Amino acid sequence: MPALNESTKTFARINRGYNQVFQPNRLSIGLVAPLESYTRGPVPTMERYLERVRLAEKAGFSAVWLRDVPFNVPSFGDAGQVFDPFVYLGFLAGQTERIALGVSSLILPLRHPAHVAKAAASVDQLAGGRLILGIASGDRPDEYPALNENYENRGERFRDSFDYIRRMADSAPAFENRYGQTNGEMDLLPKPMAGKIPMLITGGSQQTPQWGARHSDGLITYPRNIDDQANAVRSWRNGIPGETGYSKPVMQSLYIDLLTEPNAPPQPIHLGFRSGIKFLKAYLQSLEEIGVNHVALNLRFNQANIEETLLYLAEDLLPEFPAKGHKIWPRKF
Repeated sequence: MPALNESTKTFARINRGYNQVFQPNRLSIGLVAPLESYTRGPVPTMERYLERVRLAEKAGFSAVWLRDVPFNVPSFGDAGQVFDPFVYLGFLAGQTERIALGVSSLILPLRHPAHVAKAAASVDQLAGGRLILGIASGDRPDEYPALNENYENRGERFRDSFDYIRRMADSAPAFENRYGQTNGEMDLLPKPMAGKIPMLITGGSQQTPQWGARHSDGLITYPRNIDDQANAVRSWRNGIPGETGYSKPVMQSLYIDLLTEPNAPPQPIHLGFRSGIKFLKAYLQSLEEIGVNHVALNLRFNQANIEETLLYLAEDLLPEFPAKGHKIWPRKF
């Protein structure tokens, strides 16, 4: 069967969260936790974290993304949302109803895949199928000695961990790799709600582009200029097996500092920009045009009140990029 034109392909339906966040030829908007501004140090306050996630859900954002930052490494300069991602995901699963719950991204070589498989399936069940699991090989060498793990072979262990997690979604699997062996007589429970956890590879994760495009359920990448990002998206999707008739989504993060003046021109900040809503909207539209399906906004450097920024984005931006099945609420709520 010849490869289909990209515009005619669809995405596989995996679970509720994945299906609502990722739509072919469309872009949706999510948020990176913590939903607060913290510029004076690497550790956020984690104040109002639940209220803000609930506000984001009510406002119509498609997903909230948690990062896996085991240690506060000084050279990295960011402790993330502080909480263990699976503990936090379990809490949010019981406190939200619609918003997809994502991890961007879990460092596979630093965890045993049996624990990852069980924790991920548990969250997915508790959240009614809303988990999206970003996965990575890790880029902070300081963390590996603390866990007595080898940094140099993390790419090999990433692949074995990925395979282990996939196999554990089967009923009583029998297989063996570096992480252990099962004989087909016992089972790991629970299973993912829809039979599979969507796993999106972050960057290269020490793999070839072909491996990532073939085995993962999507790509998580960082911002680039539009031409370079278009080339990166095209190159990655070229590695997706054409005979299936399916494509796979691409998402990226973006730090923003949203100014109150709508026409304010852009100024560069770390992995993003400071601008008015007009430039932000145009930039996101350009990403949609090159095939990016989701952008996770990070408000760490945002100078305005976070609640006001969320409502501003909900009123002036989300109607242009609605998530599937999400109602966009008026700012006055």
